[in-house]
Amino acid sequence: MQLIKETLKTELSKTAEFYGYIPDNSEEIEPSRVRPTILICPGGGYSMTSDREAEPVALDFLARGYNAFILRYSVAPARYPVALVETATAMKLIRDNAKAWHVDENKVIIAGFSAGGHLAANFATSWDRDLVTEHGFKAAEIKPNGLFLGYAVISDGKEGHAESFKNLLGDKYGDKALMDKVSIEKQVTATTPPTFLWHTVTDDVVPVENSLLFASALKAHGVSFEMHLFPKGGHGLSLATPQTAIASNGYGNEPTISVWADLFATWVNNNF
Repeated sequence: MQLIKETLKTELSKTAEFYGYIPDNSEEIEPSRVRPTILICPGGGYSMTSDREAEPVALDFLARGYNAFILRYSVAPARYPVALVETATAMKLIRDNAKAWHVDENKVIIAGFSAGGHLAANFATSWDRDLVTEHGFKAAEIKPNGLFLGYAVISDGKEGHAESFKNLLGDKYGDKALMDKVSIEKQVTATTPPTFLWHTVTDDVVPVENSLLFASALKAHGVSFEMHLFPKGGHGLSLATPQTAIASNGYGNEPTISVWADLFATWVNNNF
């Protein structure tokens, strides 16, 4: 297995950390195998990036036969669009190394949890627009084929998670044009990639309306999606298994919700 660790240098920062877990090919099994590849953006309210939504998730994806990468993007006091440009840089790095890293270039998925889900959705709706016109990327070199969202922050409307947007925008928080630009349900287009998303109905930090708004926008633009809503459960559940539960109190061990990873794997197999 190849283990990758790099510090990304972009036009706006030099602080993002990029990690990768890449299975080796076997001469005995299939020497030229290429794999679905997932780029994970952990959550943390744009104030940190959660360990619980990073390596354990990558290792779970790895065990399912995927290449798994983690982006520890810049957070406050870094402001929009620093993390977005870092995400594009990470995606370009994956595509630039597709051959060496056994990447199936038709199965590259951007994934995010909570505020990391906002970043992933922001990227997935701007990869062929703002990131091309404002930051000089070529759309083909950063194109996501799919999008995964776990209890994602989406909207800064009345059901939004204001703290995430305050950390993201700093003293520009409240600027109407910018707030609209980072309310991602307003940015969906027909080129937003097929999406898998899940949320708990009783999430008391990022309301389920965030996922509902995004799904509604996807439907309005003819974008394929699969959404799973679990009737009970809190926020920040990650894999919802003992591996990602908080040891001191057991929070996050939810067997009825942990099935999302199996559902996601089925979605990948059926759609790409």
